[in-house]
Amino acid sequence: MNYFLVAGEASGDLHASNLMRALKEVDKEADFRYFGGDLMQSVGGTLVKHYRNMAFMGFIPVLMHLRTIFRNMDACKKAIEEYRPDVVILVDYPGFNLKIAKEIGVHGARYKVHANESCTVHRAPKVYYYISPKIWAWKEYRIKDIQKYVDELFSILPFEVEYYQKHQFPVNYVGNPTVDALANREYKNETFEEFTQTNHLDNKPVIALLAGSRKQEIKDNLPTMLEAAAPFDDYQLVIAGAPGIDPAYYEEYTKNHRAHIVFGQTYRLLQQAQAALVTSGTATLETALFRVPQTVCYKVPLKHVSSFIFEKFFSCKYISLVNLIAGKTVVKELFGKYFSTKQIREELDLLLHDETYRKKMDEGYQEVIEKLGQAGASEKAARSIYAKLRKKTN
Repeated sequence: MNYFLVAGEASGDLHASNLMRALKEVDKEADFRYFGGDLMQSVGGTLVKHYRNMAFMGFIPVLMHLRTIFRNMDACKKAIEEYRPDVVILVDYPGFNLKIAKEIGVHGARYKVHANESCTVHRAPKVYYYISPKIWAWKEYRIKDIQKYVDELFSILPFEVEYYQKHQFPVNYVGNPTVDALANREYKNETFEEFTQTNHLDNKPVIALLAGSRKQEIKDNLPTMLEAAAPFDDYQLVIAGAPGIDPAYYEEYTKNHRAHIVFGQTYRLLQQAQAALVTSGTATLETALFRVPQTVCYKVPLKHVSSFIFEKFFSCKYISLVNLIAGKTVVKELFGKYFSTKQIREELDLLLHDETYRKKMDEGYQEVIEKLGQAGASEKAARSIYAKLRKKTN
């Protein structure tokens, strides 16, 4: 089978690479082309465009890069048409991917491929969505596009099954690939001394700073994180450098702080951390699976207005995957009007020094771990995808 995958950010690159690896196990003739990143490229196939040229977030950055975004969409559609895959697998990244689905996924409709002056018509590929869009949080109207343009949806969050059933759209829950990623990680048995020596760190316990994978997230969150953690002199601050971000980009924010940066070692860092300040997203779940006490910090513009909009118009109560999966507050979410140096610092102090507080959070983590289940999501998704494709082609 020929597979075209579209992943537009670091977490998508990780999960797509694991899915590709699993697909190669069940489909020995699997061939891949993709919009993605270094991890997908390490599995094989052809990288058409790197996600570092795609990851724009926030209203103003998106407006400023509209021309680039439209060029990327056109390039993606063209690459799919030229490759003529059996299936297009969209990985999260809904703003981009749902538009691609709309362009190509009309349940077997036909699209045209131009060669010189002739025009050949081919049946469109199947469109599968892996790591479904979080329409249960906001933009619920997107369910109409999913129903119309997506053939199969593979969910990694257990509560999504009931949500999509409500909309009478079948969903395949395959488990969570973050569990797989942790189970298959390297350096599982690395000691604190080995980690610090390798990265030229000192012997103080570690506070991990996970400020996001995009430049805008780093710009918004890292300065306040650093300021909030600065008074904790008995600890060293270690930033998880985002893949695809030039190390020089961090220098503007770290030059006046006693902070270190490690790249490509997020799991190794979390394995050794005493506490973590984390932006929302997959990183909150990864931190929970390592059972590291954390505070979720996320800066948004017009913070009081943003808080009002979230509280009044969003369909969910939480922004972190940890709390969403647990269905209750396990970790403190400091965003909107609650995002400040003072509040982050107070919460970090509790994480580091209040054993009762840490224990209660760890009990919440255990509930999340039990809900997610065992590793094997990538393999289960790959087997299901391949079986469905074979059935449709026979």
